[in-house]
Amino acid sequence: MHVSFRQLQLFLALADQGSISAAARACHVTQPTVSMQLKELSETLGLPLYEQVGKRLFLTQAGEELARSARNMVDEWSGLTQRIDAMKGLQRGRLRVSVVSTAKYFVPRMLGAFCQRHPDIDIALQVLNRDGVLQRLRDNLDDLCIMSMPPTDLDIEQQVFMPNPLVVIAPATHRLAGVKNIELSELANERFILRERGSGTRLAGDAHLSELGFKPQVRLELGSNEAIMQAVAGGLGLALVSEHALGEHRVDEALTVLDVKGFPMHAHWYMVYLKGKRLSPLAAAFHSYLGAQAAQAAAQLASQAGAWPGGGHANEISSPS
Repeated sequence: MHVSFRQLQLFLALADQGSISAAARACHVTQPTVSMQLKELSETLGLPLYEQVGKRLFLTQAGEELARSARNMVDEWSGLTQRIDAMKGLQRGRLRVSVVSTAKYFVPRMLGAFCQRHPDIDIALQVLNRDGVLQRLRDNLDDLCIMSMPPTDLDIEQQVFMPNPLVVIAPATHRLAGVKNIELSELANERFILRERGSGTRLAGDAHLSELGFKPQVRLELGSNEAIMQAVAGGLGLALVSEHALGEHRVDEALTVLDVKGFPMHAHWYMVYLKGKRLSPLAAAFHSYLGAQAAQAAAQLASQAGAWPGGGHANEISSPS
């Protein structure tokens, strides 16, 4: 069986991009070239690798198997080239990172500083909901995933690298704004705006409230922190959000953090990847960099929290583990 490395790269582009034309653009070749190479690949293996249903392209079972094996081979080759470059005193290549949506408030800045140290690298950053990140983790599509609630049904490596405190926010005009040590029972008649089910914030928040014996009255479920903050500012209810989502997103001073007993809830951010995965030199360097930057990021978060109307919780943010 003769299969070229180029054919495997083209097939992976097809699997990632979802169409022959998009794969051609991603690989900087013509569409007929991709079609011909994939046809030869399919004939070599003796089974169809994909099928067209309407305007959508789907991998067959053989195609899924090939994609997994091809990705491992391409990743190994990429790791080899990075290790060879490191021997030459160079550091270059592509770093692939996927993050849950709330992490978008701090990960791009960390990536920016990392790129300044390593100007010859490329970054592929995916910002998705938790389900999307979990699917990429299952498919081993990234060097690292960043999330607040790692899965329990996958064999993974996970490491805490910074805190992710969750707080209760309200309109600045709320009757409890500025009140200290609010009993959770005071919120029994309040309506809440929560993240969608399955998000890390929702999973962590639901578990914490359940432990405290509190069941919120849910008015809305929304899929983004920005939408939640706008809804709270508009007086639709209270919300439980990550402090990371608040630092630079005050809505004309229209929000406040309530000083509720049992909050902030001390969650964490994790770096996650599949157990047994060999990190490339670039991924290992970024892994170490995130750990080194955690204390600085925690201090910045504490400073932002202290600037919020109604107080803040800077003194309650734990040091990164």
